[in-house]
Amino acid sequence: MDLSLLGVVAAVAVVMLSLLIVILRYLYRHKGTYHTNEAKGTEFAENADAALKNDPSLQDAVDESKKEYFI
Repeated sequence: MDLSLLGVVAAVAVVMLSLLIVILRYLYRHKGTYHTNEAKGTEFAENADAALKNDPSLQDAVDESKKEYFI
């Protein structure tokens, strides 16, 4: 076998092994992490209306005369 071909094969194997190590490390470190967009402090509200009334980002958007519920 040609020596340069053996070098290319070895270089590709090292790159693939390094990539595998980086991917496995990333998956291990980010296992089970997720982010939600739920409003803070709404877990103790007695119903959906009370939770939405206290959300500062929805203060202007909530109209008491038009209530819609989506399931």
